[in-house]
Amino acid sequence: MTKPASIVMLVVGITLSIFGFALTAGGAAAALLASGQGDEGYFTSRTERYTVASYALVSPQLDAIGEGTAERLPFDVGTLRLRATSADPDGSVFIGIAPQGDVDAYLKGVHHTELQEVKFQPFRPVYRDIPGSSTPALPAGQPLWVASASGPGQQELTWNISAGNWTVVVMNADARDGVSADLQAGFRSELIKPAATGLLLSGTLALVLGVPLLVAGAIGLGRHGGATAPAVLQAPLVGEQRQEPAGIIGHPVRLGGHLDPALTRWMWLVKWFLAIPHFFVLFFLWFAFAVTTVVAWFAILFTGHYPQSLFHFNVGVLRWNWRVAFYVYAAGGTDQYPPFTLGRTNYPADLDIDYPPRLSRGLVLIKSWFLLIPHLLIVGAITGTATWAWRTNDGPAGVVGDRGGGLSLLALLVLIALVILLFTGRYPQPLFAFIMGLNRWVYRVLAYGALMRDEYPPFRLDQGPDEPDFVEPPGRNRRDGHL
Repeated sequence: MTKPASIVMLVVGITLSIFGFALTAGGAAAALLASGQGDEGYFTSRTERYTVASYALVSPQLDAIGEGTAERLPFDVGTLRLRATSADPDGSVFIGIAPQGDVDAYLKGVHHTELQEVKFQPFRPVYRDIPGSSTPALPAGQPLWVASASGPGQQELTWNISAGNWTVVVMNADARDGVSADLQAGFRSELIKPAATGLLLSGTLALVLGVPLLVAGAIGLGRHGGATAPAVLQAPLVGEQRQEPAGIIGHPVRLGGHLDPALTRWMWLVKWFLAIPHFFVLFFLWFAFAVTTVVAWFAILFTGHYPQSLFHFNVGVLRWNWRVAFYVYAAGGTDQYPPFTLGRTNYPADLDIDYPPRLSRGLVLIKSWFLLIPHLLIVGAITGTATWAWRTNDGPAGVVGDRGGGLSLLALLVLIALVILLFTGRYPQPLFAFIMGLNRWVYRVLAYGALMRDEYPPFRLDQGPDEPDFVEPPGRNRRDGHL
């Protein structure tokens, strides 16, 4: 298979697979929703209290079906059920649905309130007050309602949804101002189950076509990925043994990055923008990486071998990601634009992983999650976001809720180094060495979690631009993964 053909297969496979996963997830959610219908087949919201000082509370325009749609549709869209109870035990409530234009005419010049949105956790409705000086007529006597209910206690209306622009109106039955009511909405439709079935079937078909194409494309690119490595990261070819001094063993995951001695002071300010094409490609490559890792999981479980072409493809994805990370956010160590390739190049940052001749069939069941827990805590501390929170007000209604943001430890250190570069023209060498050690730790853990090696990542911060060799401690067996 030629390289262009592999690229086409990979692109088509990724597109179909993403589409298939999205449809399948939507179908599963719809099926779960359909199976969870209760209360006479309705999906219901929580009952919440809405209180306004005006004469009427109106909903936003209900135009989900769309203006210009035929009045009578060839299928039943669904049924809307609304329940309202006056907050005053002795009061009566009115609730009705009418065309938007008719409601506007009825409430013209009347002080009323529009419900714009509802925010949860905590519950808080957001209103828009519409001033007026007129007093409305009694709502129950108006001919505009397509469905309505009025009286003391709980009132309920049901309405078969039809095309048009509609508005829900809640008022006191006697048309006095100061509306306070407990409201609940419910929806029922016979379309949910067939829609779920259709989504599941379409998604499954897309996956059946897409995943094999994706894997075939990755295999083809993996076979074409054996470019010449720079000397500092030169990996052995398949079947060759690394020639190293006795007692000296380099880590099988080798990450390197060399600081550009002539870094531009300001270039890092625009690298995020310049790297957008890489981010776009990497989004799809990481999706392919996840799929091929699942395929490799089954291959290792049943054969004890990681498919060699898939291995080289996944190494290429990690290599591509590291070059972009080194260029932009994980180090900012070079102004040289990253190449668009999975193969090894003479770029200042590169990564390589020795292909394992055999992998443990038992470890594959637990090493990606259970064995990695200590390392995941450390990597979380390195790359996780340190957040701070604050509260904001949204108009007179009060608190919206907690919001936050922050930087990871790695991002903070890189930012400090780049700010120093901006003002002094120099990237601090000790800080660069430390940043490289953090990245090296992260990628070792990533490779282990992606099933690419059985050697357990060392709890060691190997700093510096190049992957250091180390002396094998007595009594430790690197081959079986116990370090």
